[in-house]
Amino acid sequence: MPPAAYGHTGPGRPSPATAGGDHPGTTAGEWRGRTVLRPGWLAYTGMAGTTAPHAHATVQVMIVTAGVVELSDPRRGHGPVRAAVIPARVRHAVHAGPGARATMIYLDPAGGAGRRLTAGLRGPGHDRLDRWAEAARALLPPADPGVAPDPAALVRGWSAPAGVRHPALRRALRVLPELLHGPVRLTDLAAAAGISASRLGHLFSAELGLPFSPYLRWARLRRAVELAAGGASLTQAAHGAGFADSSHLTRVTREMFGLAPSRLLAALSPPAP
Repeated sequence: MPPAAYGHTGPGRPSPATAGGDHPGTTAGEWRGRTVLRPGWLAYTGMAGTTAPHAHATVQVMIVTAGVVELSDPRRGHGPVRAAVIPARVRHAVHAGPGARATMIYLDPAGGAGRRLTAGLRGPGHDRLDRWAEAARALLPPADPGVAPDPAALVRGWSAPAGVRHPALRRALRVLPELLHGPVRLTDLAAAAGISASRLGHLFSAELGLPFSPYLRWARLRRAVELAAGGASLTQAAHGAGFADSSHLTRVTREMFGLAPSRLLAALSPPAP
């Protein structure tokens, strides 16, 4: 029987998981879909599969649109869910039944959306499946069975950033891509934009919903993906985006999402202009 609306869970032993890392595509052919990478978040939509217990540096939102998907938590609780909000750095495993489909959204915990989604998941019990489902019920719109949600619309609703309005921030964002191949300091970017570093740092958080340092990390990751998708080797892509080497890029990608850059590239949708 399909699980009830957002967040039906049950106690007990976790479902067995096949070997492999996180999705998309890191287990035995189960995860098949498309991935979108934007500053501050990544989203996967498609067939759901199975993962071994794992944790990553992002806040994960799971929305099941078809079939049955079970989650397990570090406390040995498990059960089917329609949606869940999983805090960063908390181990969990996924087990999907035949034909299951889901949307997974990964959010930087420093951003406005990540902070809002996990505001009620701090302290004791933050690693319990029932709390993850409860957070999803409070923060997600009513489910539309069989219809994948729009990740960009959801992220906008959670973070409610003002949008790029200040002219100095617009100048900084125009300059930033030209600097990604090397060190990028907020003071240098602020000087190029004609504003103080403290003011520019405030604008990143207020208008983009993400502080400067994590925004820069996502910008580097996106640039590396763009270069690799354009034919550059992983080493060339890493250097062109300001990573020390391909190993550094791989570590950052695995830390944030639980998958290697090659997996990300295989499922990535074209970036927005």
